[in-house]
Amino acid sequence: MTTNHDNIISKPPVKLGILTRVPGSTEVCVAELGGRRVIAVFSNPGQQRGAFRQDDGAKISRAATLAKENLLPLVLILSTSGASISDGVPALVSWGRAAKAISDISGIVPILIGLTGPAISGPALLLGLADIVISTVDSYAYVSGPAMVEEFTGVKTSNSELGGSHIQASRSGVTSIEVTDESEILEGLAEVLSYLPNSTDHLPLRIDDDDDPNRICDELAKVIPASPTGSYDVRHIIADISDNGEYLELRAKWAPQLVTCLARIGGRSVGVIANQPQAMAGTLDIQASQKGARFVRFCSAFNLPLITLVDTPGFLPGKDIEWRGMIRHGAELAFSYAACSVPRICVIMRKAYGGAYIVMDSKGMGSDIVFAWPQAEIAVMGAQGAAQILMRRASDEERLAYQNSYQQTYLTPWKAAERGFVDAVIDPVSTRSEINAALDILITKKEHVRPSKHANSPL
Repeated sequence: MTTNHDNIISKPPVKLGILTRVPGSTEVCVAELGGRRVIAVFSNPGQQRGAFRQDDGAKISRAATLAKENLLPLVLILSTSGASISDGVPALVSWGRAAKAISDISGIVPILIGLTGPAISGPALLLGLADIVISTVDSYAYVSGPAMVEEFTGVKTSNSELGGSHIQASRSGVTSIEVTDESEILEGLAEVLSYLPNSTDHLPLRIDDDDDPNRICDELAKVIPASPTGSYDVRHIIADISDNGEYLELRAKWAPQLVTCLARIGGRSVGVIANQPQAMAGTLDIQASQKGARFVRFCSAFNLPLITLVDTPGFLPGKDIEWRGMIRHGAELAFSYAACSVPRICVIMRKAYGGAYIVMDSKGMGSDIVFAWPQAEIAVMGAQGAAQILMRRASDEERLAYQNSYQQTYLTPWKAAERGFVDAVIDPVSTRSEINAALDILITKKEHVRPSKHANSPL
């Protein structure tokens, strides 16, 4: 990617004030971002630190309408100190209307936000409505500021500590990608757009690529450690099956036990979601479930085939996590997969136990094609856990013998394949070619629209 602004965002062949920023206001225009036409909104922090005025909300609402009418992505470059005090209640109503307009186009066109400064109070919630947020390292966002936090809790904090970019990237999951400056924001937005269609009514552009879609991935033959508890970086697998080893990871610092990224296989844009054994052994917790659910819905909205790479021992156990709603949030991931209408391919690489096996796009959840590597372990639980429950009154020697027998009998992909829960047990080195062949078959998959206006999804 280039760092030259003019090469990233420029004026298309229409007479609109592209990149013309009016002091103290928001500018709306049609622009080109990485060669793609978008509806762009720029806030100017020059007056009142970009305070959100009544006219600004109207302009963002108009931009959202234009994006929907023309089926073009909506891109916002924001830096705002919140609703304008001088404008009073009309400013609050204005950003509320902006939020309503952005909500109305959600899932219809991509909504991308670049945060270059503060996003404070109500307008900060616009970040939560976006599909992708890219923020500079010196930006910050929060609903209630340090002064209010200290007044209500007695805890002193700073803008950075409360809602700095690193916090939004690692603790809240608001930021998808963190960059150094505004030029890198534009580059990042352009790269994200390169994987996406203009709207839900279009397919992503297929790229001509010289990387053989049937390329053998020799490294995959030795990526899984011999020890069942051995760790490895699943991103090496993602790179190996992706065109030219390239992929774009989203929300890398948040819930790192689940990797979500955009990639290409055979020139086609795909979404990849994978358990990461390097972090918490790839177990699913509340944040990982939320991260996965949002990504699955994102891929479904914009016609990105979904590749799921599975290696998880299950959901994270614990009293605190159950009290905070593991059932409800785990159901978000299950619900998202069940409602996902794009081509879905699952590859079980090693462990796939219990409820986590089910929600990671198993056949029961409606996955189109499920592959498994020969070392895959598909079961209700691992051998040690099964022996402790089923042989709890036996001696240590008897328990160990049962554990070994359980391992050989049940912890293989063949039992699942016999019953049709796995479509094929494949050689790991052929994973890329098998996925590509499956995509060729599934790319014409049709969506069935549900008769009701919407489902009551778990939140």
